[in-house]
Amino acid sequence: MEKKKLDYRDFLNTSREEILRMSKKEREKFTEMLREEIHEHDRRYYIENEPIISDYEYDQLMSLLKFIESHFPELVVPSSPTQRVGGEPVEGFETVEHKVPMMSLDNTYSIEELRDFHNRVLRNLGREAEVDYVVEPKIDGIGVALLYENGILVRGATRGDGIRGDDITLNIKTIRTVPLKLRKAEELPDLKTIEVRGEVFMPKKGLEVLNRKRKEKGESLFANPRNAAAGSVRQLDPRITASRPLDIFIYTLSYIEGHDVKDLFPTQMDCLRAMKEMGFRVNPLIKRCESFENVVNYCLWLEKKRDELDYEIDGAVIKVNSLELQKRLGSTTKNPRWAISYKFKAKQATTKLKDIVVQVGRTGALTPVAILEPVEVGGVTISRATLHNQEEIQKKDIRIGDWVLVERSGDVIPKVVKPIKERRDGSEKVFVMPDRCPVCGGSVEAPAGEVILRCVNPDCQSQLMKKLEFFASRDAMDIEFLGKETIEKLVREGLVRSIPDIYKLRKVDILNLEGFQEKSANNLIQSIEKSKERELDRLIYALGIRYTGKFASQLLARHFSSIQELSKATIEKITAIEGIGEKTALAIVSFFKDERNKKLIEELKEAGVKMEKEKKEEEKKGESVIYGKNFVFTGSLEHFSRKEAGELVKKGGGFVKSSVSSNTAYLVAGRGGGKKRSEAEKLGVPIISEKEFIEMLEKEGLYSTEEKSKDKDLQKNLEEF
Repeated sequence: MEKKKLDYRDFLNTSREEILRMSKKEREKFTEMLREEIHEHDRRYYIENEPIISDYEYDQLMSLLKFIESHFPELVVPSSPTQRVGGEPVEGFETVEHKVPMMSLDNTYSIEELRDFHNRVLRNLGREAEVDYVVEPKIDGIGVALLYENGILVRGATRGDGIRGDDITLNIKTIRTVPLKLRKAEELPDLKTIEVRGEVFMPKKGLEVLNRKRKEKGESLFANPRNAAAGSVRQLDPRITASRPLDIFIYTLSYIEGHDVKDLFPTQMDCLRAMKEMGFRVNPLIKRCESFENVVNYCLWLEKKRDELDYEIDGAVIKVNSLELQKRLGSTTKNPRWAISYKFKAKQATTKLKDIVVQVGRTGALTPVAILEPVEVGGVTISRATLHNQEEIQKKDIRIGDWVLVERSGDVIPKVVKPIKERRDGSEKVFVMPDRCPVCGGSVEAPAGEVILRCVNPDCQSQLMKKLEFFASRDAMDIEFLGKETIEKLVREGLVRSIPDIYKLRKVDILNLEGFQEKSANNLIQSIEKSKERELDRLIYALGIRYTGKFASQLLARHFSSIQELSKATIEKITAIEGIGEKTALAIVSFFKDERNKKLIEELKEAGVKMEKEKKEEEKKGESVIYGKNFVFTGSLEHFSRKEAGELVKKGGGFVKSSVSSNTAYLVAGRGGGKKRSEAEKLGVPIISEKEFIEMLEKEGLYSTEEKSKDKDLQKNLEEF
């Protein structure tokens, strides 16, 4: 049965009886060829928009494949077109690590700022450098990373914090424009494991249909396509995701195992062409611009074009085309220096400014906030907007009672653009910032070089509440039941006067608060106690050191073994860490010199908050069989799920990878593993049984066979009950 002799008509003319009479080998080959045929029609329909068969004929092909797979389940493979619609709901998303960090882009809002970016590129590369750019529509959706092994989709993940994201593979598979198998995969020997990046979005028409159906059912409506897309890909039930009209554009080839991407594809345009050849959907409006003036003209053209498109774009992404030049330009802690986002003018609306109130942040900054008559801007109802500071208010001559023009800056943050002076009737009032803190009554001052007024009272309740919110937030110490309302109650009742006071709370104190009962009080106490064991990077971030975000905190935790070691570090030592700049280093050193912060650290330590890694990395590497090593799992395990096994590896300081490579320390083989085992044998990677893996865990004190046995008995009893 030669592949070249079969086209879709041959498959349609093959009866069910003929399939049942085929030999095992013939049936396997027939099924493989049928899957390839359907994949090709999927590509032509969803990506090229040029179908060559009718919907009825396509349905017949799918029906034939389903018949084969239902009668011969051993022929079902993850890349089969029948596997697009996910199965049963999952309990939660597993966190996975990206092959390379997913950095965010810096934004510009004017041609002048865009020109500044171009000048920075030339300054960093040398004025004589020849630089061309690639301009891409900035899709208003949710960023994802897709991982392929030997041409097969094995993982889809959200951006998350840029380092780690949620595993949403089942949901990604439901998107028709995501190839489950790459085209000509067998012709890509150097691309065994690749990662690409893209943007999942919902077309405008798709949102209209979805909202119409939700309205008929009495369900809440999605405000805009981005919210709809984000909510859809994060559904725990992939069948819900499958019912949503999602689409995707792929824009980056981010990783090739064993290669630097630039060595195989020297430019961004080369990458885009290669990805299109592989079967990915690449935006047809992406354009190479040989000069900066062409970049400007094309950005302006895209801005005019945006309303004609069936999907939302909120700007354009400008990238240096050469990957070699991208590497030379490098990145800051958060953003690549070789790319930038040019944001289009936001959609605007007029409304009445009813009042101006002043908020006090965790650093003491006084921020005036406009209280507005609710108005819809870009699909979102706005009732408050920042006014930044007194200087901004005076510069724009904004008054209480004005009719004002408001917009969502960058289509996200609401702001007042200007007052509409023609509509004034004389009743408007000039606003003046208070000379005392509106919360605590303490003194306010503007530090040298700043226009922002700050409350200088270290005991200000508003500052304290904002600091507590930040400290307890999910990305910091993750104190699950300590939310804004609870913090306000604790501070109001005088139970918490500083961050360390959180750890002095007693159950009886909490029970006296309004709305708390036995269970909720226990939950809060337990979540506070649990937070004492958070990782070092979370604690660094939770301290709220200026300019020190999540990514910088992770970098610091890799290079310093404890808070004490970090507190003694010099500016030179901190800036020696790639990705940490002088401004951040200066803020860190200043933070630890402050006597109030020294007291804060000491009190947290006395309260039992972990201040260091479990052990110094160099010590653990020498004595641990897990710490710092890469583990890969294959097949099904008897004593626990692969997710549970992976969590135990991570707890021991190891890493869990999805594919076998020369860097793999161990392949843990359960029942049914095959492909990864052969890869491990080729590379000489040690293959261990589940029993040997358990012995490793027991040696590290991470697992007890006896306790697990009790857990399994309990689970069995619960299931029987």
